[in-house]
Formats: sequence, structure tokens, C-alpha cells
Amino acid sequence: MAGALTNSLRLARAGLVLAQYGVSFVPKGTDVPLALRVARALTAPIRLVAAAFRGREARDTRIGAALTRLGPSYIKLGQFLATRPDVIGAETAADLSHLQDKLPPFSMAEARRSVERALGGKLEDHFVEFGPPVAAASIAQVHKAVVEDENGRREVAVKILRPGIEARFRSDLESYFFAARLIERFLPAVRRLRPVAVVETLKRTTDLEMDLRLEAAAMSEMAENIEGTVDFRVPSVDWCRTAERVLTVEWIDGTPIADTARLDAAGFDRRALGLTVMRSFLKHAMRDGFFHADMHQGNLLVDPQGRVVAVDFGIMGRLGATERRFLAEILHGLITRDYKRAAQVHFWAGYVPPHHPVEVFAQALRAIGEPIHGRTAEEISMADLLGQLFAYTEVFDMQTRPELILLQKTMVVVEGVARGLDPGLNMWTAAEPVARQWIEDNMGPVGRLREAGEKASTLGQVLADLPALLAQGQQTAIALGEMARSGFRLDEETIRHLAGEEARRTRWGRVALWIGALSLAVLALAQL
Repeated sequence: MAGALTNSLRLARAGLVLAQYGVSFVPKGTDVPLALRVARALTAPIRLVAAAFRGREARDTRIGAALTRLGPSYIKLGQFLATRPDVIGAETAADLSHLQDKLPPFSMAEARRSVERALGGKLEDHFVEFGPPVAAASIAQVHKAVVEDENGRREVAVKILRPGIEARFRSDLESYFFAARLIERFLPAVRRLRPVAVVETLKRTTDLEMDLRLEAAAMSEMAENIEGTVDFRVPSVDWCRTAERVLTVEWIDGTPIADTARLDAAGFDRRALGLTVMRSFLKHAMRDGFFHADMHQGNLLVDPQGRVVAVDFGIMGRLGATERRFLAEILHGLITRDYKRAAQVHFWAGYVPPHHPVEVFAQALRAIGEPIHGRTAEEISMADLLGQLFAYTEVFDMQTRPELILLQKTMVVVEGVARGLDPGLNMWTAAEPVARQWIEDNMGPVGRLREAGEKASTLGQVLADLPALLAQGQQTAIALGEMARSGFRLDEETIRHLAGEEARRTRWGRVALWIGALSLAVLALAQL
């Protein structure tokens, strides 16, 4: 009860702030719970009064300002939801895409304390120079510093977590989970979107961001994956000056990839850089199953040798073999207009339920693919393709795939970066050789032989373990046999216990909704 009350008050405060900025947070219609309809009615006067003071402020600016006022975790939530137009609608997703992860820096005194707690001793024991922050975001800020050791004197970037950020995220994420569970319980129509799974994905990504040793490890892993690559690199890690809350890496003295004027003045080929950005991302996702999931313009530089350098590895994405094959085959199928094959991959991967005809889904993919092939290079957009795929998720009962959320987000961002370098970049021309190479390597003769070898190895291990498995499973086999003869039964005490638990959860769920509405009412009256 205490947890429900606390979370309801937190969410009520967030709703009030959104209302003050003129942002509606409860969907219209009568198919939402009565408590939320009451909350919508209570906040309507606040939005009307606030509108008189806002004037003609743009909607995307208002959303960004509201989330920034709510704090770091809401900024991250907003950026995360920008990748989910199927959940929040295309218009709101577009507004959230403008949200900037920038906050005022914390003080040099706090930075010094953080470094000394994390690394031990005095700050001067580790850095001969330590400058003011050069960038500040919701989770951490970055300082430029100088180190001097057996490797000589060199410049480094020092990333430091914000003081108290872990506790702030922990409490806000608890509220997000609370809201997501209520949504799944009381709004059956949106259960297929798996809001709890979406929050779980957000929690996993932020948990990783809170331990800077993991970010250092991600840099090291990607450096190994791209060893020998001539057009893309990552900074080296200074492991001696890295801890859970402090990360020290090589300082990259490069040109921001968004500064096209400086790139042109330096004589760099922007068209080649655009291809590098797009193909590097696709190679990392399909070949390695490990990709930089925050490849916006602020995290990409061009070094003096013309190589694209990625920084800030706090958000990384991973894809298993199934997801990599899905991505490669979908791209290849749409590029080559093999819509039947692309549709079959959706069914093979389990993304579309089997009760839908493959031919009908192939028809939907054709409706997406054919207009793309009829456009000029400047008009072809992966973002548009993803938007149209999202539109079909409800029609074909497609469940949300949390493992693809970061991939979808990053693909849209990477497209924007590549287009900023070369507005005429043809996304399909850029993607085709990468997808074709993956299919040749993994679905061709060499890939088939490798897969057969892996399966043979697995089968050998199973056969070696078979006697132990049989011995351990004897009792299980007897129990399964009894179930097959007599059916699956629950004793009356268990049934009563399960029924009581379900009733209790339902009752407290409804109480929590009303607590939230009443809390919002109290806050609204206080404001008025």
C-alpha cells in the first residue's frame, strides 16, 4: 500500500507538471479507466490557464521543457519513447525526437570529490591538469584533463556520474514499472505493446550507463570487433583511471560530424563519410551483433586522418543470431523486392502469429516496398519504412520485440546523420552490400558448413550428457506420464490461494488508480 501511494504521488506530480506545460498525458475516449478520465478532467483547467502564459510556444518545445523540469530519468524516458510511435503516436514521437539530453553541469568541487572517492587519493595524484566540464548530460558530465606517466604526456576525457543519480533513477523507474503494470492490467488493448517489457529495457540500458566500467568494456569489445577497419575507430580506454563512477579515455581531437563547413574546409569527402556511418552501423549490428546505440551527431567526430570516431558508449545494443538474420533478410528482401521471402522471415522469427496468411503479410510489405523503389534517392527513408512497419503491428497482432527497440531507434538516428552529410545518400544502395555479404557469409555454402559444425558439436555434447539427463529425468518422466493419464490437477487449497492472490492484486490495482487520481486532484487544487 505504501509503495502504491508513493508511486501514485510521484506520477501525479509528473502529470501536473505536464499539464502546466500544456501536455495531455491521458488518451481521449471512454475506453480508459474511470480514474484516469477523472485525472484528465482535473488537469484540463490547468492546461487552459497555462496556455494563456505560453503563447504560441511550439508543442515539441513544451514537451521537452516539461521532461527537463521533471529531471534526468524523464529525459531518458522521453528519448526512449521517441523510438516507439506505435505506443505514443507518430506526432508525439516526432516531438520527443527533438528532446536534448543537456543539463547544467555540477560544480568542480563535486567533480573533485567524485574522482577522489572513485580513484582514491587526491585528484592531482591522477591528473596533472583537470579542466572545467566541456559537456553535461542527464547522467554524467565530461571534463578535459591531462595525464603524465610512462606512456608520456597526453590529453584525456574524464566522464563522471552525477552525484546521487543512481537513487534518483531507481525511484523513478519504480514509478514507471508501477504505471506499466497498471496499464497492462486495466487496458487490455495495449497489452500487446508490452509496456512492462519496454520499461525493463529502459532499466537495463540505464543500469549499464550507471557503471562506467561497463562502458569502458563496451569500447574495448568494439575495438576488438573492428580491428583492421580503416575508416571507423573508437577511443582507447585508460583502465588505470577508470572506476564505477569515473571513466577516462583518449581525448579525440576531431571535427564534429555535424560541422559540415569545417569538414568541407578540411577537404573531407562528405559522401564517403555518410556511407561510412551507415555501413559501419549495419556491419556492427549484423556482423557482430553489437552496436553503438546512441550514434547521434554529438557522439561522432572525424579525426585528422578522415576516420569516423564514435564516443560515449553508455548505450549499446546487442542482437542474437535470430535478430541478425531477421535484419539482414528483411533489408535484402525489400531491396530485391522479394516480399514473399521477407514476409516468411517475419513468421520464421515469430514476429507475426501463424494464424495470419504469409501471402497477406507479403502484400503489406509490398505496399511498403514498392513506393520506396519508385522514389528518388533523396526521398528514400528507412525512418519512413519503420513507421509503416509500426502501422502494421496492430493489424497483424505483432508483439513488441524489446531486443529490437534500440536497433530501430539507432537506425533512424544513423539515417539522419548520414543524410546530414550527404542529402542524396541512397539508403538502399548503402545497405545492400552489407546485407548481401551477411547472407553470403551465413546462408551460403561456407555459412552452412560452419552451422553444421556447430550443430554437430552441440549434438555431441547432448549425447555425452544423455545418461546423466536420463537418470535425473526419471522421476520427471514418471510424473509426466501420470499427468498424461490423469490430467493436470490442482488441490483445493492451491486453487483457493491462487484465487485469493488474483483478487488481492486486482483490488489493489484499482485502489492505486484512484489514489493517483485523488493525489492529482489535491495537487491541482493547490495550484488553482
